[in-house]
Amino acid sequence: MARKRKAGDGTVRQRKDGRWEGRIVIGYDDNGYPKTKNVLAKTKKECVEKLQKLKEECGGLKPEKVRSEMPFGDWLTYWYENHSKAKIRPTTQETYESRIRLHIIPEIGDIPLNKLTQNDLQQFYGRLKKSGRKRFTDKYGEGLSDRMVRMCHATCRSALEKAVQDGLIRVNPAIGCKLPPKKAREMQVLTREELQRFLIQAKFEGYYEVFLLDLATGLRRGELMALQWDDLNFKTGVLNVNKQVYDVRGQLQISTPKTKNSVRKIVLPPAVVAVLREYKKTVDSRWMFPSPVKEDCPITPGVVRRRLQLILEHAGCKHVRFHDLRHTFATLALENGMDVKTLSAMLGHVSAATTLDIYTHITDDMQRAAAENIDRGIGKAAPQEDASEPGQETAPATAEKPRMTDFKPYVGRKRRSGTGCVSEISDHLFEGRYSPKWPDGKKHARNVYAHTREECEEKLKVLIVEMKAEIAEAQRLNAEGTLPRQGPEKGKKKGGKKAKKSKKENK
Repeated sequence: MARKRKAGDGTVRQRKDGRWEGRIVIGYDDNGYPKTKNVLAKTKKECVEKLQKLKEECGGLKPEKVRSEMPFGDWLTYWYENHSKAKIRPTTQETYESRIRLHIIPEIGDIPLNKLTQNDLQQFYGRLKKSGRKRFTDKYGEGLSDRMVRMCHATCRSALEKAVQDGLIRVNPAIGCKLPPKKAREMQVLTREELQRFLIQAKFEGYYEVFLLDLATGLRRGELMALQWDDLNFKTGVLNVNKQVYDVRGQLQISTPKTKNSVRKIVLPPAVVAVLREYKKTVDSRWMFPSPVKEDCPITPGVVRRRLQLILEHAGCKHVRFHDLRHTFATLALENGMDVKTLSAMLGHVSAATTLDIYTHITDDMQRAAAENIDRGIGKAAPQEDASEPGQETAPATAEKPRMTDFKPYVGRKRRSGTGCVSEISDHLFEGRYSPKWPDGKKHARNVYAHTREECEEKLKVLIVEMKAEIAEAQRLNAEGTLPRQGPEKGKKKGGKKAKKSKKENK
C-alpha cells in the first residue's frame, strides 16, 4: 500500500506517456476555483524534488488555509483537488466540479467548516429539491432531481468525513440526514414487434449496422462508438471490446472501459458478421462507425443518442434510453435460454450477482417456468389434448413465433430549408433545433424545448427570427472589419464550457 501524502504536499502521479506529474494548489480565486501549478519529470524521485522546490517558491499552501474555521467552500475545493480528483475519470471530474461550483459553494460555501450543522445541510437539500436548478428550467423544471440531491449529499459527506479524519471537526454532520428516496430507473424494453419496426426504420435512415450490433451484443454506448475494424475477426466472429469513447467539454477522449471485466471478447452471430462484412465495403475509415463530419473520428455518443430518439419516433416505438437497448438484449438473451454467467461475461459485469440483481424479474419468470416443467415431469402429467369444446384451452407446445410486421419506414414531410427541425425526445418533451451557417463558415446550433409539438414550433419560429437578425448583424460588422469574433457571440456565451457542464449536471 502506497504511503499517503500529507495534506498540503500536493499530488504525484504517473501519466500515460510514462512521465511523472506533480501538482499543488497554490491558492483560490474569488469564485472558489483552486489555482494550481504542476511539474513534470522522468522519474518519481525527480518529480517529488521538483514539486518540493515549486512549493517553496510559491510559499506552498498557507497553513492558515486548512483550519477548522475555514469556510466550508474552501475546504471542499481543497479536498476535491488534493484527495478526490486524481481518483476519478475525466467525465466524473466534470460532474463533480459542476456540482461543487453550481450548487454547494453558492449555498453553504460561506459557513465555517466547524459551524456547519446537520440542519444546515438538511435545509440545503430542501432548497435544491424545490428550486436548485440554475439553467434549463423550461426543460426540466425548477427543482433538482432526487438523484442529484443525493449526489450533492454524497460529495458533502465525503469531504466532511475527510475533515473528521484530519481532526478539523469532531463528527460528520452529513451522517443521519434525511434524503429523497433512491429510485431505480424503470427498465424499458422494446417488444419483438417494436424491434422489427425499429430496425426497418434504422436501415432506412442509415443506422442499421450501429443498432443491430448493439442489440446483438448489449455493448455500452461508449464501447460501441469506440470500435475499430481491427477489433473484429471476420473469420472467427470474435469482437474485442477494449476501449470506450466519451465526451469531455466537447472533446472526444478514448480510454479503457468502465471496469476490468469490461475488457472482454464477444462471439458475434454469423448473420451479424455477414452484415458487418458487407457494411465494411462502404466505410473508408479505421473506425467501425466513423463521424460523417469529422475526419478520423467516431460518431460522438451524443449524436447517436439523438438519432436513436428520432428513429424510435419515426418507427412508432416507445421512447427508451440508449442503455435500454442493452436491457433489451439481456432480456431477450435470458428469455431464449442463455445462462446468467455467460450473459454476465458478455455484458462486462463484475459478477453474475450483478446481472441477477438487475434482471431479477426475468430470472424469476424463468424459475417459475422451470418449476412448472419439473412439476409436470414429476407428476407425470399427461399432455393436454386439443380442446374441442367451448371454454377449454390448450397450452401451446412451443412459444409463439413473433409475426412479421408489415411496417413501412417513415419518410416524413420534408421541411423547407431554413425552418429548423422538431423532434420528440421523450414522452413529454419536444426539442426544436436551428443550425444556420454563420459568417465564420461553420454551423452553430441552438435549441428550444416545449411539452407539445405546436408550442415547440412556435418557440422555434421566434428563435429563427432572432438568430437570423444576429447573423445579419454579424455579417455587417464582418464587412466593416469590426467583428471581434466570427462565431455567434450570444451562442458562445450561452453554450461555452461552463454552460456545457451545467447542462450535463442538470440532466
